[in-house]
Amino acid sequence: MQKVIPHLWYDKEAKEAAEFYCSVFPDSDITNVTTLQDTPGGDCDVVSFRLSGQRFMAISAGPVFKFNPSVSFMVNFDPSRDADARENLDAAWEKLSAGGAALMPLDEYPFSKRYGWVQDRYGLSWQLILTNPDGEERPFIIPSLLFVGDVCGKAEEASDFYISVFKNSKRGNIHRYSKGMEPDQEGTVMFTDFTIENQWFVAMDSAHEHQFAFNEAISFLVACETQEEIDNYWDKLSAVPEAEQCGWLKDKYGLSWQISPEVMDEMMINGTDEQIRRITQAFMPMKKFDLEALKKAYEGE
Repeated sequence: MQKVIPHLWYDKEAKEAAEFYCSVFPDSDITNVTTLQDTPGGDCDVVSFRLSGQRFMAISAGPVFKFNPSVSFMVNFDPSRDADARENLDAAWEKLSAGGAALMPLDEYPFSKRYGWVQDRYGLSWQLILTNPDGEERPFIIPSLLFVGDVCGKAEEASDFYISVFKNSKRGNIHRYSKGMEPDQEGTVMFTDFTIENQWFVAMDSAHEHQFAFNEAISFLVACETQEEIDNYWDKLSAVPEAEQCGWLKDKYGLSWQISPEVMDEMMINGTDEQIRRITQAFMPMKKFDLEALKKAYEGE
């Protein structure tokens, strides 16, 4: 089961956006929509969906956070697995770019015969790439982390840290900037990929001037089975005390995580309106989640 789930924050468009992404990518569907009532942001839709088999979550929780390219999603169109990879890439680009903006035009680059970076109509960023069919196989969609500003040059350190925190983790490829690629510093990371809990991530440094940084618009929800597991991830990842709220935390690189019990997702899907109301009221004042207290709230104890 997928343990680390990308979580997307929208103003009011979570369900609409999930439906749109399901129309762009094959083998995709919405699995659940739950409305949380009486939160500080009003009623909030929480949407669970799958894109090409990978779990995602989204929430409509008000205009608090905005997407930016510090976190994007790399989509691998592999000719060795799909004879129509290039055509499918172009079709996805056309849909994602409608009402959006190209950050890097769809074109041929030294690293790929077909690549483009686009910000869609909701502000979410996607990197579409025609992958090298001779390379090691990677998943269709991979979260990509761009280390800029104060954390530029930290991509290797951060990925090493995440590999140390999570089980079933390893380094994949790593490519470094060479001399003469200023403003990027020689030896920093042009591209690396790595797994945590058997899920692939990408990390890159960029020393160019960017007017953005990691924020809560995109976080990564870690589904935990026990309180011990919650405590472990919380203790290792949380580095910004003022960011701790409702199971959310920020790590020392500014990336946001949610440390959440797996059973909470089940309770939200299967619970009555009253049970969902009780569990919402229970978790709103929490920083780190108390699994036993959440279960008692669900049961009305």
